[in-house]
Amino acid sequence: MIVVCGEALIDLFIDGPPSGATLPATAAAGGSPFNLAVGLARLGEPAAYLGSLSRDGFGAFLAACLAAEGVDMTLAKRSAKPTPLVVVSPDASGHPTYTFHAQDCAERDLTAAELPPAFGPEVEAIAISSYVLGVEPIAGALLALAKREGPRRVVSLDPNLRPALIGDLGTWRSRFDRFVRTAAIVKLSEEDLQVAYGTDANPADWARRWLETGVSLVVLTQGPAGATAFHASGVFQEAGRAVAVADTVGAGDTFHAALLARLRQRGLLRREALAALNAAALQDALCYATNAAAITCTRRGADLPRAAEVEAALG
Repeated sequence: MIVVCGEALIDLFIDGPPSGATLPATAAAGGSPFNLAVGLARLGEPAAYLGSLSRDGFGAFLAACLAAEGVDMTLAKRSAKPTPLVVVSPDASGHPTYTFHAQDCAERDLTAAELPPAFGPEVEAIAISSYVLGVEPIAGALLALAKREGPRRVVSLDPNLRPALIGDLGTWRSRFDRFVRTAAIVKLSEEDLQVAYGTDANPADWARRWLETGVSLVVLTQGPAGATAFHASGVFQEAGRAVAVADTVGAGDTFHAALLARLRQRGLLRREALAALNAAALQDALCYATNAAAITCTRRGADLPRAAEVEAALG
């Protein structure tokens, strides 16, 4: 099982111009960890959700969506705080812009004292992603979880950085560095790297730094250009797929889910196996994840693919 940690929220998609005092919009379940858990389940991988969901109507909707996809909900907390809301407005090229309404909401409402007991061998990996790495009290709780569980199983990180929500970047960088020391995989986008470390940040330099701290695999997603993996055995690249893009919402989450899924399918989602990955295994995982992300880009919103769709794309 892969335990996915972080937020679930409501994405409010603006559908068009206002009609009188009414603004057409569609409310959809979202949040990077929510998408990741759904993506893993759709790819046939057992996933559990560890996070805090509101008891309000939106929270009930999110919990029902996860359960309907087959995600194990026994680790989820229910909170009296409201569900966070994100207004999503894709531009002409399909690239989404986000406006967050997420102050003092349910997704932050998890403390270290509320963590489950130490996991057994049934938990192979823990995936932690998005802005919850930078907001309290959940950031402290998840860091405690990563420190506790990291020595025995894979911890995979995806910063999915949202500067408007995390406050001071210097504080975020310091905390992220502590998360990285627990991790076996770091997956991030070019945009994440540049926001966090500056527009002149060199991916190879940062990957080398993280590998030296004990990370086994660093993967940088590069939009239509594909992805690059950094490993002790070398640097590996996978070109993007040419598709008709509806929007890119959920593409990074799809890549992360598919990367973990492929590694697990191949029996490689273990710390010692990740450290020993060879070129063929790395290229296979990158190819699988890139194809999966391309499928999501052809659909509006975070509609992640199922295993049969990805296998069909692989030919």
